[in-house]
Amino acid sequence: METSNPTRRAVLGTAAALTAFSTAASRAARSEQPPASVSPPSQALIRVNGKQLTLELEPRTTLLDALREQTDLHGTKKGCDQGACGACTVHIDGKRVLSCLTLAVRCVGKEITTIEGLADGDTLHPMQAAFLAHDGMQCGYCTPGQIMSAVALVKEGHTQSDAEIAEWMSGNICRCGAYPNIVAAIREVVGPDGKRG
Repeated sequence: METSNPTRRAVLGTAAALTAFSTAASRAARSEQPPASVSPPSQALIRVNGKQLTLELEPRTTLLDALREQTDLHGTKKGCDQGACGACTVHIDGKRVLSCLTLAVRCVGKEITTIEGLADGDTLHPMQAAFLAHDGMQCGYCTPGQIMSAVALVKEGHTQSDAEIAEWMSGNICRCGAYPNIVAAIREVVGPDGKRG
């Protein structure tokens, strides 16, 4: 029995026909589905750094996006946007959280502190001053999140050793590798015995 070998032109023609059919079927299926409904933004009062701010929030808006897009507070950085780098760390009711994984609407009635809220006017927070004194940053992109985590770390009491500090700061990634300087800055704030000086 004789078998026929398809030509290159026949193979390409068949592939093109199948692709066109698949695309048409996909479009038809999409046109039959009702459009996904998105809730319109609603106004919400959010307390940030001691001030009440009125923001337009959709239910899916993250705290990070709300801070960066609707306030003049751009110190909180968007790094990975997946909760892996720590650049977006802020405090909610005194506890450190990743703002890229936190829905803004869940923050109504809570106290949010960003890097801009640490200083007292022109007087830097002791941790900010220590980071400057120990050159705890190079490019500086991760620094706000590092400082916010470091302040929380001291309050949490995880400062008994350099190893403990490194472990509890491990959620904050510094791509420049300023880790020894960051630990030195934290050590200055807490003192040699691991208790805040």
